[in-house]
Amino acid sequence: MKRALVIGCPGSGKSTFSRTLHRITGLPLVHLDALYWNADATTVPRDLFLRRLEAALAEDEWIIDGDYASTLARRMERCDAVFFLDLPEEICLAGALSRRGQARSDLPWTEPSEPDGEFLQSIRDYRTRKRPAVLSLLERFSDREIRVFRSRDEADAYLASLRTEKEAL
Repeated sequence: MKRALVIGCPGSGKSTFSRTLHRITGLPLVHLDALYWNADATTVPRDLFLRRLEAALAEDEWIIDGDYASTLARRMERCDAVFFLDLPEEICLAGALSRRGQARSDLPWTEPSEPDGEFLQSIRDYRTRKRPAVLSLLERFSDREIRVFRSRDEADAYLASLRTEKEAL
């Protein structure tokens, strides 16, 4: 594994998984939120975001964390591994709510303590609106190493096995 994507619904634990995968593998970590957002919670112009993404994709090794649907196919073209955190809605809602108001390394601004309704609705709609397209892309790029985790325990067990494998070397 040299180029890995970590995708899933907001609140699924993508950034936490990515940071641990980074610590185990030493692969450079890129958070899409850091490419897309300014420190004042405004978004960068789309062309700047795409230039930043293309610069990251041009590197030989990386972990890219984020589920930006508009660029997912492009990222899958370049990756050799995909980790899909396919967790239940209630877990994602709890995860998203638990991080509110806290500084995060993957986001250049601190989310307000109270989430907006649109954001919460996007989590509720993920399984019916975005997940089918993700599954279709996973099928299209089935020659990649694809791991689908349906619980945090499954994801943690995979990371533990990687850590054990690395220590055995």
